[in-house]
Amino acid sequence: MPIACFTDLLAEARRQPEPQRLLFVFARAELPDHPDAEQRERFEQGEGGVLAPVLCVDKTLDELSDMQSLVEESRRTEVEWDIVFAAALAGDGREPPSSDEAEQPLQRMVESLQQGTIDNFLAFDRRGDAVSFH
Repeated sequence: MPIACFTDLLAEARRQPEPQRLLFVFARAELPDHPDAEQRERFEQGEGGVLAPVLCVDKTLDELSDMQSLVEESRRTEVEWDIVFAAALAGDGREPPSSDEAEQPLQRMVESLQQGTIDNFLAFDRRGDAVSFH
């Protein structure tokens, strides 16, 4: 099933035979170090830039009802973000992985995003619509 929105992600995760823990890395669009005039102009038009991870969290499906609840929780941190990247971590058959078990995969996810490797993750805007990058 293609995932077009955050609701699709939750539905697909619930269909999996193993209980899932969802991993989220929130990123903010920023100008790269030492931008040239073209990069600066594109960024000011809402295009280009780099995505810098600014916040991460993991959630079981029981802890997450919809995109609005995730946005509201992130708002309480007062950390601004533009895109949230998502991945899933499967459990052992009865229970989803613990938050401790998710720590290392979440850190690897942050490191991948810092290196610009985003192909392994789903991305969503604040409305919960899937975002693709060209």
